[in-house]
Formats: sequence, structure tokens, C-alpha cells
Amino acid sequence: MAKAVTAAKKSSAKTIKKPVAAKAAASPVAKKKPVAASKPAGKKAVVEAKKKVTVKTVVKATKPKKTVKKTAVKAGTKKTAANLSRYKCRLCGYVYSPHRGEPHNGIPAGTAFDDLPDTYVCPVCGYQGKGKIGKWGFDEWRPTRYICSLCSYVYDEKRGEPHRGIKAGTRFEDLPDDYVCPICAQDPKIRVQFGKVFKQGFEPLQA
Repeated sequence: MAKAVTAAKKSSAKTIKKPVAAKAAASPVAKKKPVAASKPAGKKAVVEAKKKVTVKTVVKATKPKKTVKKTAVKAGTKKTAANLSRYKCRLCGYVYSPHRGEPHNGIPAGTAFDDLPDTYVCPVCGYQGKGKIGKWGFDEWRPTRYICSLCSYVYDEKRGEPHRGIKAGTRFEDLPDDYVCPICAQDPKIRVQFGKVFKQGFEPLQA
């Protein structure tokens, strides 16, 4: 009887210890796996999400700014070209140039013809006693001849300069940017003292 009791106690002790050891061994393995797998995956996802958001916001902010700048430049060039048109008197041929204005009459340079007062009259006709010719007696006029301010050479659009490869009918505005006065370019004294006379050295011939 004593042997049977001791054998039963040993068997019961073995059965009780086995599941406790199994649980203790299994528990640390189960805890380490989810913690190690979850941390790096979460950081990568957050970093990638931030990158996508910043790229989208930068692209959206830069696109409308470029379009606004382009439209503003185009609108400004059209307005200045229209306002700086010259007008010629039908009776005496006097040309009003907004670039020059009429400072002696209180009209500063840069004043467009449309901005002149309604009481404006042609200064030449009034001086010659031909009557008061108002703004109604002027027509829009574009110069076709330009004179060099240094040597008085006249570039005529009708004639052009065929010997230099510039066809007849070529507008002064369409001349190349490196265009120089043909007379001043041949004079060594002018080249030494003043250099080359480019398009900026020409003025429209009013006559």
C-alpha cells in the first residue's frame, strides 16, 4: 500500500509540473514575436505617408503661381504697346509722340494720347494760325523711317538695306538685335570715341 501511494504522488507531481513548464516556456516566445514585428512596420508606414503628403502639397502650390506670372507679363506688354502709339495731325503733319510728350505745354513724357485732356489742340496749327485742331484731327501713325542720332543716317523701311541682307519692307522693330548703323560702323573715329551705334541710337523720323 505504501509503494502504491508514493507512486501515485510521483505521477501526480509529474503531471502538474509539465503544463506549468510548458506555459512558462511558451509565454516568452509568444510575447517577443508581435512586439518585434509591429515596431519597424509602423515607423516605415508613417515616414512614407509623410513623404506623399509633402510631395502633393508642393506640386499643388507651385502650379498656379507660374500661370499667374505668365498672364501678368502678357497683359502688361499689350497695354504698353497700345498706349505708346503715335498720332499725326491731318492738317499740318505734326506728330504727337507719348515717348517725348510736350513738357513745354505741361504734358510730361510717357503720357498716352488717350490720356490727353479734351481741351488739347495741335501746338503747330495753333502757332501758325490755322485754327484750333483738337484730338479729333489726329490719326494714329507709325513711323517708317528712323534716323541715327549720331551721324543722321536714315533707315527707310521701304528701301531696307539689300546690300546687308535686309530686304525692302523690313520693319525697324524686326531688325536683328545686333544691327548697327552702317555709316558709323565704317568711320574709325566714331568707333573709337562712341563705339557701335545700335538700334537704341536711332529715333523715329517725324516727317
